[in-house]
Amino acid sequence: MILVDPAALSWARVCKECGQQHEGQDTHLYEYQDEVDDELVCHICLQPLIRPMDTPCGHTYCFHCLSNFLKEKDFCPVDRLRLQLHQCRPSSLLVRNLLDKLNVMCPHYAECQQQMQRCELQPHLHNRCPVFRRLREEAEKRKRPSWHELKGRKNDGESSGDDKHSAALSRNPSRDPSEPGLINPAYEEMEDDNTPQRSSLVAEANVVELFREEPEEDLGLRIVGGRDTPLGNIVIQEIIRDSITSRDGRLAPGDHILEVNDVSLASVPHARAITVLQQPALLRLTVMQEKGFKIRDHAPSILNMGKVLHVMLTKTHRTEPLGIKLIRKSEESGVFILDLLPGGLAAKDGKLKNNDKVLAINGHDLMHGTPESAAQIIQVSEKCVNFAVMRPAETQEEGGGSREGQHSRGTRRAPEPQYYRRQSTYLKDPSGGFFCQEKTVSLKKEPRTSLGITIAGGRDCRSRLPVYITSVQPVGCLHRDGTIKKGDVLLSINGVDLTQLTYNEAVSVLKTQTAQSQVILRVIQTISENSEEDTEGGNGDELDFMEDQRDDAHTWTPLWTQWLGLPSHMHWCRDIVLQKTNNESWGFSIVGGYEESHGQQQPFFIKTIVPGTPAHFDGRLKCGDEIVAVNGVTTVGMNNSSLIPMLKLQKNKVTLTVVSWPGSLV
Repeated sequence: MILVDPAALSWARVCKECGQQHEGQDTHLYEYQDEVDDELVCHICLQPLIRPMDTPCGHTYCFHCLSNFLKEKDFCPVDRLRLQLHQCRPSSLLVRNLLDKLNVMCPHYAECQQQMQRCELQPHLHNRCPVFRRLREEAEKRKRPSWHELKGRKNDGESSGDDKHSAALSRNPSRDPSEPGLINPAYEEMEDDNTPQRSSLVAEANVVELFREEPEEDLGLRIVGGRDTPLGNIVIQEIIRDSITSRDGRLAPGDHILEVNDVSLASVPHARAITVLQQPALLRLTVMQEKGFKIRDHAPSILNMGKVLHVMLTKTHRTEPLGIKLIRKSEESGVFILDLLPGGLAAKDGKLKNNDKVLAINGHDLMHGTPESAAQIIQVSEKCVNFAVMRPAETQEEGGGSREGQHSRGTRRAPEPQYYRRQSTYLKDPSGGFFCQEKTVSLKKEPRTSLGITIAGGRDCRSRLPVYITSVQPVGCLHRDGTIKKGDVLLSINGVDLTQLTYNEAVSVLKTQTAQSQVILRVIQTISENSEEDTEGGNGDELDFMEDQRDDAHTWTPLWTQWLGLPSHMHWCRDIVLQKTNNESWGFSIVGGYEESHGQQQPFFIKTIVPGTPAHFDGRLKCGDEIVAVNGVTTVGMNNSSLIPMLKLQKNKVTLTVVSWPGSLV
C-alpha cells in the first residue's frame, strides 16, 4: 500500500477514520507493519478484518465486504450456503481485540513519523497528526466565511439561518432546496464587537451505519419533524441510553437525518420516515450534524448552571491511569466524575472536581456519551488528555463533591415541578394539518368485567403527559364496542376528570369506576389530516396496577405528531431560563410563526440546538419543543419578524416557556 501524498489530499475525500482516500461505502485502508495471521483475514477483500462478522456456517468477513456481497447474492462466499445479513453476528470480543492491536503506520508517516495500534489511529489523526489537522483547518477556512462577510450578505429582516441553510445546501446538494429555512435569531448578536468570540456555524454531512442484530430491536432514537410538520426535516430529539445508537456514539440530538439507505427523508411525512427507519439489519444514515461554534480557549463560557473549564492532564507514560471514577446519572444524560482516587494523577493536579460533567475528552463530544466511551478515549490517548468539563455553580468553590452528587445540578433546576397548565393567554389552535375529536362511550357491564385497556402517561411522568391508552385487549368490553382506539387520551370516566392526574391516581380512579355496572368514558383522539396511517412502534404492555412501567423505553407510546393535535388547554408548560454573556449565541434555531403567503399560523418550534452554546449545555431544551412565550409574552399570533427582535433584545438572560412532547421512538 502506498502512503498518502499530503499535497494530493482533499479533506472532503479523506476518510475521517482511517485517514486514507476511499469511497464512503468502501472498507477502510491501513498500512500494516507486520504479517497478519490468516485467521484474521477477510475471505472477500483478503485484508485484515474490519468490523468482523461471523456467519452461521463458521466464516468471518468484514462487515462492509459481506453486506455489499449480500446485496447481489444470497449465499456465503466460501461454502455457498444460503445466507442473509441479519443471520450474522459480530465476532467475539477476543477477535476484535486482536484486530485492534495490529500495528499500523499513520498514512502521513512521512511528516508525523508515528506508528501505533490500529485502534489508536483515529484518535491520533484527530488529536495529534499535523497533516490531518492542517487539512481540517484549511477546509474550515474555505467553507466558513468571516463574520463580517456573513453580515454583509444579509438583507434587513433576514435571519442568519438563511445563510446557514444555504451553506448547508452547498455542502450537500442532494437536499431539497424547497425545505423550510431555519430561523436563527441568536446568530447576529455581536454588532458592537469587532472581535467576536465565536466564528460562524459549521455543519457537515456524514454517513453513519447502524446494524440491528434483531429485526425488532429499537435503534434507540426519538425523532421529530417531517413534511407534515413545521420542522420539515426529520431531526433526532433524544438518544436512548444503552441502545444501538448510544453504543455507536456517532449520532447526537439535533442531527438532521437526510437519507436512509439512499431513500431521501427530505419530503416525507413523519409516519413514513419511521417506516423507513424500521428496516431490519443494516441502516446507512446520511445526517447533517452541527459542529457548533469555535470557542476561544482562553474565554470559557460562564453559563447559568456553572462554568466550562478546560483541563489537561499529562501522563508520564501512555498506560498511566488518571485515577478518575466516571459514572452516569439516572436523570441526566452524559458522563460525570464520581470520585478522584487519592494519589492519582487527577487528584494531584487538583483542577477536576467531583460532580463535574465531562463535555469532551480530546475533542470527542461526550455530552450524551457513556463512561465506557470516555474510558476508551482515555485508554487510547497518548501522554496528554484534554478535558472540557462543566462545573455546577453551587460547587465551584467547594474542595470536593457535595452530598448531592446523585442529584446532578439539583439547585439549578429545583424545584423540578416547574410544570403548569397552559395559561388562557397562551391558548392556540392545534398545529396546521392536525386536529382532534372527542368521543364518548357509554356501556353497561358486569361489575367484574374488565374494560380491557392498558394505560401510560400521567402528569408525574418525565414529559408530564396526559393519561393515554396503550392497548385495547381483545377480551374486554371496549374492544367489542370498537370506538376506543390505541393512543386515545383519557378525559374522564363517569364524570371524574382524568386529565390532571398522576399515573397512580388514574389507576386508582379507573379501578374504582370500572367496578360500577355503568361506565361512561370520554376520550380525545388526535388526527393528522394528510399523513399516512400512524406507524406503531413497540408492544403494549399489560397494565399492572402494582408496578409503574410508564417510563419503560420499550413501552408503546404515540407518535410525536399525535401530540401536536391535542387542544392547548391540555398542554403543560414549563419555564426554562437561559443565561449568556453579551458575545454569545443562545444556541437554538426556530421555525414557525404566522405565514402571510399561506395565511396560516403555526407554533414556533425549536429545530436545532447548537453544540457549545448555553441552550446545549443547559440540556433542557429539545428539538421539537414548542415556544409558547418569551419572558411572559405569548408567541401566539406572532410572525418571524416580531419574535426574532424580541429574542435579540435579551442580551444576558431569557425565560422561554415551552411545551415538550416526546419524539417518536424507532
